Amino acid sequence: MERKLISIVMGSDSDLPVMKQATEILDMFEIGYEIDIVPAHRTPEKLYEFASNAHKRGIIAIITGAGGAAHLPGMIAAISPLPVIGVPIKSSNSIDGWDSVLSVLQMPAGVPVATVALNGAKNAGILAAQIVSAADSSVLNRIIQYKQDLKEQVIEKSKKIKS
Repeated sequence: MERKLISIVMGSDSDLPVMKQATEILDMFEIGYEIDIVPAHRTPEKLYEFASNAHKRGIIAIITGAGGAAHLPGMIAAISPLPVIGVPIKSSNSIDGWDSVLSVLQMPAGVPVATVALNGAKNAGILAAQIVSAADSSVLNRIIQYKQDLKEQVIEKSKKIKS
């Protein structure tokens, strides 16, 4: 695997089943990543250290997953100069996931977080890969092929359903 370009962080190990979708996509696109648990509320010092230094380690985008109040994406975006992709997660204490969605989505002006769907870590991985592809033609070519494969899958399914 190449050097680590993407950081994937979550608030709890209970978020890992959702966040693994992002790792699978990054593996498919052959993009190096790191992964860790960085709770916004339980370890604020770790969060600050992580967010203020990720760019110094060569990370170019951060995927963050959090449930409930979901402050992790916004806090990282407030500290880090890097693009942050937020994955709202429906957790056990969640109000059908809406609390997480709104916490990640409704950021104040000047602190953007790109937000994907509830439990949408797969799309977060794709978006991170597209960010990498802006400066890496080999990743760009893999994304182009991925989208072509999606198109062909739909065409095949369409033919199958019609017959």
